[in-house]
Amino acid sequence: MVMNGSRVVIECLVEQGVDTVFGYPGGAILNIYDELYKNSDRIKHILTAHEQGASHAADGYARATGKVGVVFATSGPGATNLVTGIATAYMDSSPVVAITCNVPTPLLGKDSFQEIDITGVTMPITKHNFMVHSIDELATVIREAFAIAKSGRPGPVLIDIPKEVTAAQIDFEPLASGADAKQAVTSVQTSLNRVLEAAVPSDEEIAAAAKMINEAERPVIYAGGGICISNASEELLAFAKKADIPVTESLMARAAFPSSSLLCLGMVGMHGTKASNMAITESDVVLALGARFSDRVISDASKFAQNSKVLHIDIDPAEINKNIPSAGALVGDVKSILSRLLPLIQEKKHTEWLNTIAEWKAQVPPSYNTPRKDSINPKFICECIHSVAGDDAFITTEVGEHQMWTAQFYPFEKPRTFVTSGGLGTMGFGTGAAMGIQFARPDARVVHIAGDGSFRMNCNELATIQHYNLPIVIVVINNGTLGNVRLWQKLFYSKRYSATTLDFGPDWVKLADAYGIQGYRAENEAEFEKVFKKAFASGKPAVIDAKVDIDELVLPMVPGGKPIYNQIMSVSEQFV
Repeated sequence: MVMNGSRVVIECLVEQGVDTVFGYPGGAILNIYDELYKNSDRIKHILTAHEQGASHAADGYARATGKVGVVFATSGPGATNLVTGIATAYMDSSPVVAITCNVPTPLLGKDSFQEIDITGVTMPITKHNFMVHSIDELATVIREAFAIAKSGRPGPVLIDIPKEVTAAQIDFEPLASGADAKQAVTSVQTSLNRVLEAAVPSDEEIAAAAKMINEAERPVIYAGGGICISNASEELLAFAKKADIPVTESLMARAAFPSSSLLCLGMVGMHGTKASNMAITESDVVLALGARFSDRVISDASKFAQNSKVLHIDIDPAEINKNIPSAGALVGDVKSILSRLLPLIQEKKHTEWLNTIAEWKAQVPPSYNTPRKDSINPKFICECIHSVAGDDAFITTEVGEHQMWTAQFYPFEKPRTFVTSGGLGTMGFGTGAAMGIQFARPDARVVHIAGDGSFRMNCNELATIQHYNLPIVIVVINNGTLGNVRLWQKLFYSKRYSATTLDFGPDWVKLADAYGIQGYRAENEAEFEKVFKKAFASGKPAVIDAKVDIDELVLPMVPGGKPIYNQIMSVSEQFV
């Protein structure tokens, strides 16, 4: 069938099962938007307030479903506005395909209006990217991009299409129904498949890993985001129960293991629990599953698990021995490897080890359970939200103190229900991500916990939330400061609070009203419980301005560069 390049884009997206794209139009991509208009019954387009919001929405869509998220943007500033979202997806291994259109090929390299070398800009932050040079390669490139984005360790892929390619004609050949995935890709992806097929541990390697685990007396599991990406939460739970091994989690794995399990120790690292940090420190075997040993987890690498053998399981061989040396490694899909290990793992009881861990679990900062009179305890906020929203609600955050409080206090029970920016630490991520999740899961409820500093960066997306009537409840942790930065200024800069106090607008309730969204204000815990129940029950968009004291701290905390067992647990230790 003869069609133009823009129609080829639409047909290829439909082939890949895409039903929703996020984006913002502009001159260079107009041909595709015209074709999208003609095919609006096949693909729904979500118009955001800003391209960065669209990129985060595509990312949130991907994280909630495991499917590839898709974002459109035009040339020049439209394309560069995607960069932060692409980098966020790259750092957290989220499958996103970004489709941009550039000026016509004859204008490339001439500093033309709204021209940018977006493939050059994004090369370091994409799993792969493409510049489509002719209509003949367009369909193949799109199919290949999707295959690359979702295979192995997922990640973002960018496709840049000059405008004349979107208008050129070609006799398009659709994929045969039920065609094998390998038929849809070119030599680059075929090579990638060969690498992945080779990354399957032998039976001997599996047996050796099982032996190391079975011989451990003080084992601990360090679960990373790869557990969620691989959909391996059930396998992890079965494994931990059978071997009686406690589980620590990275930020990206906070929903990978049920918080209600006695084996759950919570987050590990800079703001990790006493139990998690000490379990890693005193263990004899650390089983790292889909985790990359980031600096926020290990801090002083020379003191991290220094008396332990590390068994590292990850799909990306580049992660093995990158930050922490391992005594053993299995490269491959963590879900598959856990399934193969499980029959070889002995049923054991590590009673003495777990009793010691129980003592560490009891050691929590006194601020955790202290009621507030004229503000709201962040722990109370998390527990109140969960009591109303339940285990099935999706929780998103921005980046900052509110993010750490959520990771520490929210009792996650189900995988993929916590979506946050980990590796890049992107302020402005969560509102777009919440929108993407809500479009991906219209049957679910989404609660977005934001900091007042981060929410300033994306509150324009209230227009999108209102327009599409998304029943997202946004809780703004309003402490009048850039809290995480203020914390470091308090610790290391003699309380010189340079440019971190937010003692100016907006009034979040009035801003919500300006967008046609119901706003609420809560200045104490009783008020918060009342207004959150009301907002959640309404089934409509809502913004809650929740007052938290400016000096509310995220504890425990490991000072930068110190070993993870060197935790500050109370104000009296260092903050005075």
